[in-house]
Amino acid sequence: MSLTIEEELLEAVSKRRNFAIISHPDAGKTTLTEKLLLYGGAIHQAGAVKARGEQRRVTSDWMELEKQRGISITSTVLQFEYNGYHINLLDTPGHQDFSEDTYRTLAAADNAVMLIDAAKGLEPQTRKLFEVCKLRGLPIFTFINKMDRPGRDAFDLLDEIEKELGLKTYPVNYPVGIGDYFKGVFDRRQQDYHLFEKIAHGSKEVPEIIIPSGDEGLKKYLDAQLYEETLEELEMVQEVGAEFDLQAIHEGKMTPVFFGSAMTNFGVNLFLQSFLDFALPPIPRKSTLGTLDPTYPDFTGFVFKLQANMDPKHRDRVAFVRVCTGKFEKDMAVNHARTGKVVRLSHPQKLFAQGRESIEEAYPGDVIGLNNPGVFAIGDTIYLGKKLQYEGIPSFSPELFSYLKNPNPSQFKQFQKGIQQLQEEGAVQIMYSTDEFIRDPILAAVGQLQFEVVQFRMLSEYNVETRLEPIPFSVARWVVDGWEALEKVGRIFNTMIVKDALDRPVLLFRNDWNVNQLQGDHPDLKLSAISNGVIT
Repeated sequence: MSLTIEEELLEAVSKRRNFAIISHPDAGKTTLTEKLLLYGGAIHQAGAVKARGEQRRVTSDWMELEKQRGISITSTVLQFEYNGYHINLLDTPGHQDFSEDTYRTLAAADNAVMLIDAAKGLEPQTRKLFEVCKLRGLPIFTFINKMDRPGRDAFDLLDEIEKELGLKTYPVNYPVGIGDYFKGVFDRRQQDYHLFEKIAHGSKEVPEIIIPSGDEGLKKYLDAQLYEETLEELEMVQEVGAEFDLQAIHEGKMTPVFFGSAMTNFGVNLFLQSFLDFALPPIPRKSTLGTLDPTYPDFTGFVFKLQANMDPKHRDRVAFVRVCTGKFEKDMAVNHARTGKVVRLSHPQKLFAQGRESIEEAYPGDVIGLNNPGVFAIGDTIYLGKKLQYEGIPSFSPELFSYLKNPNPSQFKQFQKGIQQLQEEGAVQIMYSTDEFIRDPILAAVGQLQFEVVQFRMLSEYNVETRLEPIPFSVARWVVDGWEALEKVGRIFNTMIVKDALDRPVLLFRNDWNVNQLQGDHPDLKLSAISNGVIT
């Protein structure tokens, strides 16, 4: 007997898990991503970030500059099946200069995995991204990485998370030793020890020895001191630690904590299995029709990322769409909320980093790739049925500003095309002077590396050499009530007036003191450090 659409949606949603990984640079995020793919059966051999010789490059870092530098500077999506679950892993940039790309990706996630370096504990970028997750009420799973290197005491790390982030912690597993003495973890769910054998580069699944709690055989693998210390610490965790509370996890008030080493694969499989048991399935979303459950029968989704030239051979543009409700089907014609047009979605793709695969259908929680011939913008809503719009995806205040110059007039067309496409995908914010005689675009970035990526891509993808001319401003503020409100103020000193990609007024200031001075002189002028991504 065939399923009704409600039954089909319920079944599909129950089997889907969607998450993003947040971390400070160098905490091992790309390595953990690779190992989750390895244990999920999506790849057969994991590559290290800084590949040597014949060693494989990582799957998630596809841009040439990422391979050269050994860092992640773009978001991508990795989809795979594991134990009957359909998993969408939203890979985010590790580098802090690309935090805005991470904010946008978190808008499409239902769960977050917070990766922490065991030696360094909480770091600035992790704290910043945690606040974004907290605002969205996302469940947060913590993986404390690099336990096979010298690091901080496990209790100290748990205490730091509780005090600084205000999260209760529940260690789902607990480390047996640390650094050179790290032998594995104790799984508190099954009450057994998972001891590991190191293998070169951790490129294949690692052999495990599983010993039940209380089994004297454990003494064969641990020296007497480590054996006694482990038993004492486990007893203490049991006595003083919080009780497991799945509802508190789903509300973002408690974080399940896992210890391990992504590089050597210690604890990765245990983490993946527990995550699937505890994580939220696709969650309801706020819209102009109210909060919509994923089983709402009509298809809806929103664009959270655009990427040009993922496949250099085809010079394509891909829109990443998060399916929110209903069932997506190939060739369906949908309504485009911002323009009011009808758009046919004829070439949907399942994404796996740079790889593509044509798909026929998708369900809430899935991310699909759509060819984007200039139709979509970040934050766009597409829908069937009643008109609706999802919450816009914000842009954050940039801190660095430069004119991007085209020294070769014969390259004008390629220059304009490159700027337009990089602006669409949000690689950098692009603004323009209100002086009609100044035609050069102003790049507005969070970090210097964003400028380098724009120049690198303009040259490698559009064959255009460019030059940067810095502008001495460090703060941007959007004028909330638009051009009319700005005209009432009259002349403003120590400030540059520019317009953003949506023709909204933006004020550039040299420093916060200048912002406060203007606000003091004109208290009725409303300024915002964040702009909504869409004008409704």
